[in-house]
Amino acid sequence: MPAILDDPSSAPIKRWPSRAETSLPAGIKPRQVTLRDGQTNATISPFTSQEQIPPSLLAFLCRQFNQEIESGDTYPMVDPFTPEAFGAYWVQSFAAIMLLDAVDLQADEADRLDWSKVCLGSYYIKPNYPGRSSHVCNAGFLVTEAARNRGVGRLLGESYVDWAPQLGYCYSVFNLVYETNVASCKIWDQLGFKQIGRVKGCGKLKSYPGQLIDAIVYGRELVSDAQNS
Repeated sequence: MPAILDDPSSAPIKRWPSRAETSLPAGIKPRQVTLRDGQTNATISPFTSQEQIPPSLLAFLCRQFNQEIESGDTYPMVDPFTPEAFGAYWVQSFAAIMLLDAVDLQADEADRLDWSKVCLGSYYIKPNYPGRSSHVCNAGFLVTEAARNRGVGRLLGESYVDWAPQLGYCYSVFNLVYETNVASCKIWDQLGFKQIGRVKGCGKLKSYPGQLIDAIVYGRELVSDAQNS
């Protein structure tokens, strides 16, 4: 569910006013989770720069994302990313990556790991609009091929609605969730997102030749735990 304004080839949308601090809020730190099977443990880790991520892991995520683009059913892009372009696009502002618990990204051998076995998914957070509306955010999600149907998408979504307000965002908009993406729609419905709009016939999807598929616009207010207390 990328931002409509988010042309991968355009300059990134920046927060306004810009922030002087570069460190993450204290509440945003590696998050331990358990998958749907009740046994598999994983960690969702936050990143603010692609330099913090092993190059081989970024390359793996790029390949996974390109497969999603090639499938032609969830993202509107048609052209694949180079690893360099993907890193700049995905970790433009903030990104999170879910890995199996045993993985230590600080270890010397981290860049030689088989990511297809240990990387479960990722998402980014960035402003959806420029300037005076840059406190409204958007996110894009990716569940890796080997991690499907294990509850990874829901866990990533839960961390998103927790972390986004801590980053200073007040509202989340997903501009483009094709109504045929049932798994994604189910997650956002369950996490309290509202269907605030519909774009008629905006998707020419591979699995539906000759049809134009509607997209749902999802929105949700973002409130941090501190604001709730």
